[in-house]
Amino acid sequence: MGLNLGGTFLPVTTPFDPVTGDIDVVAFRSNLRHWFESPIRGVLIAGTTGESVLLDEAERQVLLEAAADVVPEDALIIVGTGVESTRGTVELSRRAGAAGADAVLVQPPVFFKGAMTPEVLARHYKEIADASPVPVLVYQVPLRMSTLDLPTGLVEELSRHPNIVGIKDSRGKLDLVGELVQHSADDFQVLVGSGALLYAALETGAVGGIVAVGLLATAGAAEITMAYREGRVADAGRIQERIAPVHQSIVAQMGVPGVKAALDLLGLRGGDPRAPLSKASESKVEEIREILATAGLLTLARV
Repeated sequence: MGLNLGGTFLPVTTPFDPVTGDIDVVAFRSNLRHWFESPIRGVLIAGTTGESVLLDEAERQVLLEAAADVVPEDALIIVGTGVESTRGTVELSRRAGAAGADAVLVQPPVFFKGAMTPEVLARHYKEIADASPVPVLVYQVPLRMSTLDLPTGLVEELSRHPNIVGIKDSRGKLDLVGELVQHSADDFQVLVGSGALLYAALETGAVGGIVAVGLLATAGAAEITMAYREGRVADAGRIQERIAPVHQSIVAQMGVPGVKAALDLLGLRGGDPRAPLSKASESKVEEIREILATAGLLTLARV
């Protein structure tokens, strides 16, 4: 087997300096050190939760280089490199590989949505995979965002490319996860993006997840995949039941502003999102505090 994606990954946030608006590298590294105190499989840099579409090319490089100094040797670094052009995605993927990424995550181009037929998308992904020095993961972005719903037949075709090793499916529908598992190549690895579905997805055949709820409940999210793998399914189910509301109420409902506000409450470095996103309101922050307290997470806060 090539790259083993089994386990829990975190789609890490991007902290910004409140004065300059630049990436706060010190805060970024501090967060990473905390998250890696739990047995996570690795991190995704410049994903949706990392505000990827609001970062420029140089900033993605800054984040990757900063992470390379902190991430343990046995953990994986995945970098989001998908932009609108095939050429641009190829260039970002090459740079990510040269800077130490273990894999790249590529979202579909959506601006010319009407022209993005399965044939066009297949060509796009295959050209990227042919050129990328590291393995490629397809990213099925949450459908509530400006995106495409990738047909299962397209994913099945892509799963047979030797350098396309998996997919992050963030549609949040368990039946579609099972469909991908059933119809893709045997060595193709399915990861879910919904922290509320992680345990059920493992039972369906997924190998793990890239879940933002793990930024807030890191030990629990990591333990779900470990317990399941060790046959402690009751333990995995109990943890899932406890952290699912955190995903549903904060990650899914409030997005990046909610996640960043939650990180601040937990003593990590959240900060404000980058404009045009707005920070969570005071009433939302109080709601987040109650959600974290109910899940037993505030007792673990570093404050």
